[in-house]
Amino acid sequence: MPGGATGAGRVAAPIALLVLGHGAGGSVDAPDLVAVHDAAVAAGVAVALVTQPYRVAGRRAPAPAAHLDEAWRTVVDVLVERLPGLPLIVGGRSSGARVACRTAAAVGAVGIVALAFPLHPPGKPARSRAAELITGLPTLVVNGSSDPFGVPDAAPGVEIVVLEGERHDLRKAPDTVGRAVVTWLRARGWAGGGDRA
Repeated sequence: MPGGATGAGRVAAPIALLVLGHGAGGSVDAPDLVAVHDAAVAAGVAVALVTQPYRVAGRRAPAPAAHLDEAWRTVVDVLVERLPGLPLIVGGRSSGARVACRTAAAVGAVGIVALAFPLHPPGKPARSRAAELITGLPTLVVNGSSDPFGVPDAAPGVEIVVLEGERHDLRKAPDTVGRAVVTWLRARGWAGGGDRA
């Protein structure tokens, strides 16, 4: 299996499976990803944090989008085989959110969680990636109000949570990110209430 996944299956009777990918130069140890992992597991969701093959190999520069998407689909397919029958929610932060959006339909996801979605390259709003968010699936976007990559507008099926004063790294209040994601999951029946871990 290309890349690697950690954390899936740590919930005794999971309600859903949430698979999250990291940003282009980051890792699955990003504070927002860890906060979402912890909050979702506490709400009865099996969570897998996926590391792309280029990061496993020690490289910081990401592979081309097609390679990222292929590796992601392979890992997600294996996770779904290991935890069959659960609603699948895919997501990630920044580049990982873009991968999740591009591949959600192909892997059979029912929803998408996009943290720090990079709407456009910094300083280049004309190069919008907003179309990637329009997948036909329920999508949650959590972005900081001061993100130099921009903040998407709400669209049909796309809910936007803007955290005041946060930048692209969403480091100021990662627990707020985790709560926002679990609230959204619960509203769709993909997470339970209270501490189930």
